[in-house]
Amino acid sequence: MTIEERADIAANLKATGQCNCTQSVLKVFEDKMDISPEELTKLAAGFAAGMGCMESTCGALIGAVMVAGMATDGKGTPRYSKEIVSKFNEKCGATICKDLKGITTGQVLCDCPDCVRNAVLSLGEAVEI
Repeated sequence: MTIEERADIAANLKATGQCNCTQSVLKVFEDKMDISPEELTKLAAGFAAGMGCMESTCGALIGAVMVAGMATDGKGTPRYSKEIVSKFNEKCGATICKDLKGITTGQVLCDCPDCVRNAVLSLGEAVEI
């Protein structure tokens, strides 16, 4: 499956309400991780509405960094994380959930399904999966 196909599936999972943003990203990489789908869902449950209920990092971005850690076996992950964050910021215009949703400005920079899509694409650009 291509990274674009994974991104489309992840965005659809979020758009249809099947998963939160973090779960949507993790779910499309279940085949690349040695963790059960149930455990992945539980691990990502607390990141609905971003970290801290919109106060911090976008959940989709968190999911992408989690997958990077698994894909790299934890080796060099901080470097990959920095690259993923940079690429995501370029695509979405921010990395903080409430900023992406325009909570204080009234201007949505990127809706959740597109954040999920962009997180998967940013991951694919930074890490060979």
